[in-house]
Amino acid sequence: MLTITDLNVHYGGIHALRGISLKVPEKRIVTLVGANGAGKSSLLRAISGLVPATSGSIRFGEKELLGKPSHEIVKEGIAIAPEGRKVFINLSVYENLLMGAYQRTDRDGVEKDLGHVFEIFPRLKERLHQKAATLSGGEQQMLAVGRALMSRPKLLMLDEPSLGLAPLLIRAVFRVIERIHDTGTTILLIEQNARAALQIADYGYVIETGVIVLDGKGTDLIEDERVKKAYLGESI
Repeated sequence: MLTITDLNVHYGGIHALRGISLKVPEKRIVTLVGANGAGKSSLLRAISGLVPATSGSIRFGEKELLGKPSHEIVKEGIAIAPEGRKVFINLSVYENLLMGAYQRTDRDGVEKDLGHVFEIFPRLKERLHQKAATLSGGEQQMLAVGRALMSRPKLLMLDEPSLGLAPLLIRAVFRVIERIHDTGTTILLIEQNARAALQIADYGYVIETGVIVLDGKGTDLIEDERVKKAYLGESI
């Protein structure tokens, strides 16, 4: 579904992504793990059209996305739940969800998808008319994911969905990710919690200072001694 080839991204004099290549097959969960500043979020921003790539290719199906504006990329079927949630704090839960569907004209479909979001996140229905600013961190994360789902994406990109959440909520978030995947949505997951991410991923990539240094099946990477030492808190 998504094929990235030799992608380079610069921020001024900083070479953030150095010849990144990876694939996200249809209806799979692919995760990218790495430390802070490794380039994980830069990759999602480049895919979303939020930062320009210096060179390389980002193909979604048969279409080249490099150089396309963000709103056209959303129309192609890619949505992101960004790091830090970035919900619209002065809007209600309902209004935030509708913002996720702002390019859609199928009113009946939007109402159906609202129902789908409420099935996944019943708490959002309970908080429907509350301002997003009044929600807890976990509830704001639900809202960020729900908002992304309202665009009816073929590919859902999740940037650090467990960041800042308590362990109990982290487990709930990963159960939700698996549930969304079970509906047929392809997922690209960016996550510092390497163990949790690799446990649910079909395939994983490890990034360090803008370079992919390891890749393989999620279950294989969990057992890789280098991954254990660097990301799982286990000594060789």
